Amino acid sequence: MDNIIFDLDGTLIDSARLTAAILDRMLEERGVHVGADRAIIRRMDAVGGEAMIAAVLGAHSANPAAELDEFRSIHRTIAVPDDLPFPGVSDALAALDAAGVGLAICSNKPQFLCEKILGDLGLAQHFRAIVGSSPDRPRKPAPDSAWAALAGIGGNTGNTLYCGDSAIDVATARAAGLPFALVAWGYGTAEAIREEPGTPVFDSMSALRQAVEHHDRSAFRDG
Repeated sequence: MDNIIFDLDGTLIDSARLTAAILDRMLEERGVHVGADRAIIRRMDAVGGEAMIAAVLGAHSANPAAELDEFRSIHRTIAVPDDLPFPGVSDALAALDAAGVGLAICSNKPQFLCEKILGDLGLAQHFRAIVGSSPDRPRKPAPDSAWAALAGIGGNTGNTLYCGDSAIDVATARAAGLPFALVAWGYGTAEAIREEPGTPVFDSMSALRQAVEHHDRSAFRDG
């Protein structure tokens, strides 16, 4: 493969940790002294938006739209932990970039947050295209974001892998006509495999790197 389009949350970064910290703060400000449910956060991560906010805040959610704005406002300024990437991610991205593999992000996270997090982590430099959600583009699993990422790296459906961690990612890759695989550590990987038996899964970033560099098509599933 000449290119890889990555999902972000739950695939490259352990974003649930940051989401939990923000929601803990929101609950604390509402006088609730119980932390946000981490299991719900991980389960809802691929969905995001108002649905995740309402699910996590539960009875303490009064206006999910306003609460989502509050969440994103905090997200703009909160510190991004240096160790937020999953193990091996930073080294693998640097190596793939150095080898000339075109890298892109395709995420349902808002564009400004994708850019902020990757910039704060020093990873943005490795990506030729960073495509987050925007009001004028349908969210995944619609293929529009994947197509935008594909155009941004100058790839095509024959030379670009889509790598994610959820059933939404599988559906996105299929809709875009891209070969795909999942990462073993992803939040939604187990559920995605139940829905799509036989979906290839990478156990480590080094395994992904080796498969891509050796053009091992057997490690991917055609979209």
